[in-house]
Amino acid sequence: QGQLVESGGGSVQTGGSLRLSCLASGFTYINYDMAWFRQAPGKEREGVAGFEPNGITRYRDSVKGRFIISQDNAKNTLYLQMNSLKPEDTAIYYCAAKTSRTWGTALVAGTYNSWGQGTQVTVSS
Repeated sequence: QGQLVESGGGSVQTGGSLRLSCLASGFTYINYDMAWFRQAPGKEREGVAGFEPNGITRYRDSVKGRFIISQDNAKNTLYLQMNSLKPEDTAIYYCAAKTSRTWGTALVAGTYNSWGQGTQVTVSS
């Protein structure tokens, strides 16, 4: 399996923006789906944004209209543009990839088999 490395986290005030990046390297398979997850202290990991096998994007309800997921295949990089950040967005954000491309599972953590180390996002009020 390959390696996923996130970057771009940091501390911002409410209403601010951040863009996370995830560089994928060393993957031997061509077709895989990627997504962003997050985990706040004391909470379970949750799906934030991801791609279905046909490229349709999925977002959790609380980030719709504020976050945008995108990918640059030439650069093997996944992005998450986060706007209008709120304190409840504070968490460690993880990039994930999977080869089992099943429709309807873009935000299901258990279907992903490769994970990055995470990057901290802190939003203060």
